Amino acid sequence: MEAYDELLRWASKQGVEVHGIEPKRIPGRGIGVVASKDLKANERLIYVPTASLRTLTTVRPEIRKALPPPAPKNKGTPVHALLAAELFLETPALKRKHAPWHAVVPTREDILSSLPLAWPESDYETLHALLPFAARNHLTKQKAKFEKDWELTRDVLLPKLGLSPSKGRYSKQEFLYHWLLVNTRTFYHETPKTERLSKDDKMALQPVADLLNHSDEGCEVAFDTGCFTISADRSYKRGEEVYICYGTHSNDFLMVEYGFCPEENKWDEVCVDEVVLEEMTEKEKERLEERDFLGRYLIDERNLGGCWRTRVALMVKCVSGSEWERLVGEGEDGGEEVQKMVDRVMVRIMNKFLKRCREAIGELEGVGASGEMVLMRWRQIERLVEKSLEELEAGSR
Repeated sequence: MEAYDELLRWASKQGVEVHGIEPKRIPGRGIGVVASKDLKANERLIYVPTASLRTLTTVRPEIRKALPPPAPKNKGTPVHALLAAELFLETPALKRKHAPWHAVVPTREDILSSLPLAWPESDYETLHALLPFAARNHLTKQKAKFEKDWELTRDVLLPKLGLSPSKGRYSKQEFLYHWLLVNTRTFYHETPKTERLSKDDKMALQPVADLLNHSDEGCEVAFDTGCFTISADRSYKRGEEVYICYGTHSNDFLMVEYGFCPEENKWDEVCVDEVVLEEMTEKEKERLEERDFLGRYLIDERNLGGCWRTRVALMVKCVSGSEWERLVGEGEDGGEEVQKMVDRVMVRIMNKFLKRCREAIGELEGVGASGEMVLMRWRQIERLVEKSLEELEAGSR
C-alpha cells in the first residue's frame, strides 16, 4: 500500500483533504476505500480544491489550440478527447508532477482486459454478438465516439504537433488506454466555463476521490467553483467500505462503461426491444413511431410485467388501430380485459426471450475467461425474465 500512502501525501500538498477514510485492498475486488474510524452521517470525507482538478482549462495550451474547442450540442472537440490527449501526450515534467496518481490508476492490462471496447480483435466479434441488446447498442455508440476522438487526434492533433502515429508511443492502442482511463475515472463537474456545454463535456479528473468504488447507493458528492467534496451518506463502522454511486445505471451500462457487472443493483433494468419489436408488423411499428412509442421497452424488479411504455406498445396487438389511438390519446389502459391480453402477449415474448437467454448462456459457457462478465450478465437477465414470467402467468389467468 506504499503507493497509496504516497498518493495521499502528494494529494495533501495539492490541498486535498482526506478525513476518516483510507485505501485498502478488498478481497476479490481490488483496491477500495474503507472507514479508518467510525463515521457519522454527513461527515466530510474528501475535500478537493478546484485547482487540483484536471479539467478542460488545465489541458496544455498547445493541445487545446490544435483542436476545435468544445461547443454546445456536442460540436467541436469533446472534453473527453482533450483530457485523453493530455494524458496520451503527457510531457516528462507532467508525468513527474502526477507520478503518485499514475502509480495507482489501473494499468494498461487492467483497463484493456476488462472493458468491452478494448476486447482483442480475436474476441471482439464473438463477444460483441453475444452481448445483451442494450449493452451491444451502448458499445456501438461508445466505439463510434472513440473512433471520432482518435481520428481527431491522429489526423489533426499529432500532425500539428509534428508527431506521427506509430505502433508504439503514439499508437491507437495507447490512445485507447488513456481514453478509457478518462472514461472510467472522471467526475461530473460544472464551472462557468463549461455550463453552456453538453453534460458529457462537464468532466474532471481528480486525485483520491477516484479510488472509491461504485454501489447503487453511496456518499454525497457536491461541488462549486472552489472545491469538490464527498460526504458520508450515513454512519459507517471502522473498516466498512465506503462507496459512491456513479449514477442510476443498469448493469448493461456499467459493464460497457466501467467493466464490471454488480450482483446487487436496485437501478438495474433489462431492455426487451429486440423481442418486442420482432412481434410487431411494419404497420404497427409505424403507428408506434408516430406516437413516439417505438422502442425503449424495459423490465425491472418494480415492473416485472413490463414498464408502462412497453405495455402501451403491446396494446397495439390487443385492440383495433382506432381504439389504440383513442386509448393512447386519453391516457387509458383499456381496463382489466385488455391488460390481461397484454399479459398473454408479454408471456409469449418473455418465453421467447428466456429461450434466447439460455442460448446465449450456452454459447458463453464455451468462450472461456474472456466471456465471464457477459455470461454473468445473461444469468442475471435469465433470473429476471423467470420472475417476470411467474408474475405475468399469474396475472393473465
